[in-house]
Amino acid sequence: MREFFGTDGIRGRVGSAPITPDFCLHLGWATGKVLASRGSRMVVIGKDTRISGYMFESVLEAGLVSAGVDVGLLSPIPTPAVAYLTRALSADAGIVISASHNPYDDNGIKFFDADGNKLPDDREAAIERQLKEPLVSVGSRDLGRAFRVEDARGRYIEFCKSTIDRRLHLHGLKVVVDCANGATYAVAPKVFSELGAEVTAIGADPDGTNINDQVGSTHPETVAAAVLEAGADVGIAFDGDGDRVVLVDAGGRVYDGDDLLYIVATAAAAKDRLKGGVVGTVMTNLGLEQALDAAQIPFERTAVGDRYVLERMLAKGWQLGGESSGHLICLDLTTTGDGIVAALQVLGAMVETDRSLADLLEGMQRFPQTMVNIDTGDPTHVINHAAVVEAARDIEASLAGRGRVLVRPSGTEPVVRIMVEGEHAEAVQAHAEALANVVRQANGA
Repeated sequence: MREFFGTDGIRGRVGSAPITPDFCLHLGWATGKVLASRGSRMVVIGKDTRISGYMFESVLEAGLVSAGVDVGLLSPIPTPAVAYLTRALSADAGIVISASHNPYDDNGIKFFDADGNKLPDDREAAIERQLKEPLVSVGSRDLGRAFRVEDARGRYIEFCKSTIDRRLHLHGLKVVVDCANGATYAVAPKVFSELGAEVTAIGADPDGTNINDQVGSTHPETVAAAVLEAGADVGIAFDGDGDRVVLVDAGGRVYDGDDLLYIVATAAAAKDRLKGGVVGTVMTNLGLEQALDAAQIPFERTAVGDRYVLERMLAKGWQLGGESSGHLICLDLTTTGDGIVAALQVLGAMVETDRSLADLLEGMQRFPQTMVNIDTGDPTHVINHAAVVEAARDIEASLAGRGRVLVRPSGTEPVVRIMVEGEHAEAVQAHAEALANVVRQANGA
């Protein structure tokens, strides 16, 4: 067990431990000491648009420099851009300051290694051990240097465009791009417009406090309304740090990560470019599993979290995986979830086949699925409560193999997440509400 690192770095409320300036100063120094001990000399730092990001960038920079490590500052830029630029700039590590889809008053720190992969467990453990030591700066002659990386966004834009066939273009396609007032605001509209699309950008006016506020992939109704108003062909909505995406068709229908995984997988398989199968999570809709089986594409589930999806992909030697939230990983193109790259693969399939999103999903029949989130101070206690365990077991038994029940703690918030899936929407809703009531009672017990 880690004291600070979770499944996706370190995250929490700004001003509350560990997301405080003094801790992040120490974290920067500890990270620098661990990297320097391995011969590393340069780290790049990117952030999303939260007002606190500038504060944490400054203290992380100071800590790293005090440990003798150079720091390249990337400015507000998507998380996957940091992974890409870590590799492209031959940096020894990348750091992202972001709390992804969370509200602006949360923030977090996550890391990439030199190859643009999540930091290995042993490296995280080494940083935590170093955090127990007092911060002692190297001498002035050995201090690291900080510098701004020129045209970081331009480099990433060109990379994104390179992930689809250069002969493809998006001319004639009218697209609404919702940037969630987050890290994609200065890059995503340019990617799609430079490929020929007519782009209307929304959620592209960040002020430090409006990230994910009624916009982006967690509020797809906003981009759906914009698509209908503009008469657009498709809407694309990212989360605050740009590693998730959902799409909307011309009629306002929302397509989540499960839908997009099916489109990307079957499009790749049709061109004999899909290596192995697809990795999803316990939250993946049963309809995707059955549709992939019908298409003779192997499928496996992991725990929720892109870290676990990636681990299974690497273990299997597969190149495609993702989550219902819209976090898609295309390992043949990049090392981490990338909302822009994933959206381009879907739009590429539409253009190549001259088919709509709905047409591309003809082979997939989704099961009705209801999810309920319940705030709680101790999610682990609640999900292990005898009444909750018994209620979940009884509901799953009543579904008789034609549905699923999942009760789990969130990996990023003090929340219990309930998911019920089955053939009949009304029954699924009723089961979810009944189980939610049991969870609420257990929470108060």
